[in-house]
Amino acid sequence: MAEILSKLKDCIAITNGKVEVKDSAAVKDLIDELIYEAVFAADEEQRKSLQRLVIEIARKMGAVPCSIQSLYEEMGRNYPGFSVPAINIRGLTYNVAQVIFKKAIEKNAGAFIFEIARSEIGYTKQRPIEYSAVVLAAAVKQGFTGPVFIQGDHFQLVRKYYLDNPKPETEYIKGLIKEAIEADFYNIDIDSSTLVDLEKPTLKEQQRPNFEVAARLTEFIRELQPEGVEVSVGGEIGEIGGKNSTPEELRAYLDGFKEVFKGDKGLSKLSVQSGTSHGGVVLPDGSLASVKIDFESLRAMSDLA
Repeated sequence: MAEILSKLKDCIAITNGKVEVKDSAAVKDLIDELIYEAVFAADEEQRKSLQRLVIEIARKMGAVPCSIQSLYEEMGRNYPGFSVPAINIRGLTYNVAQVIFKKAIEKNAGAFIFEIARSEIGYTKQRPIEYSAVVLAAAVKQGFTGPVFIQGDHFQLVRKYYLDNPKPETEYIKGLIKEAIEADFYNIDIDSSTLVDLEKPTLKEQQRPNFEVAARLTEFIRELQPEGVEVSVGGEIGEIGGKNSTPEELRAYLDGFKEVFKGDKGLSKLSVQSGTSHGGVVLPDGSLASVKIDFESLRAMSDLA
């Protein structure tokens, strides 16, 4: 750590916890070494300090973690049919993110999301602050400037754990949300669709555990979000690989959410199941079946939302 900080002393200054970049070109030359140390240093506290330093350097160089809320609101008002790709990077994150930023610069693109799910945070050993730092280091390396959308994907409650005891599972997700927001994740998808109870007689009662938990967690996010930031919060009504969602389920969820949510700003989007599955459908010969997306249902649910 001391070696990389010594190399950085002529190109950045830190005063009262604030970072100033004095030589952007020199920082770009050193960012490979800095992010390597930030990820692989032996001491955890040193890693976290360097990861935060990378994030602040990126901010000063114009790659700024942002919420996509205002873009989604504008899309809803004026740009029907617009979609934003969200990319989960599970390995070689620094290299993959660089390619994405490089192509974004070439195409003059700005609307794309880097995301990581609860499960991926676990099995890839990428905590939120590390993920943010690595993505933003890639932006610095490629000279990308503009908003960088970093998202907590599928912050999902595990049904078995929740049914055994709701409190610790809910508290775990709250802890993950807090950790993510502190790491500049200003976009969070709450996935409580695992709690839907299909044994209930009505769609609203089936969706009740889903929308009630989503509403409480959205309120929690609103309490934590930094001043001046409106975190974009997503909900979900259908699991990938399950049965396709219906307009009736969407209405039951959204009506229920509005009834129980106590806050100024609710959800910016809702994920539904439309025929996709993780990894696709593998045929007997090893090839992948063509995906049959239910675009008519998507259109109907989009209009309803």
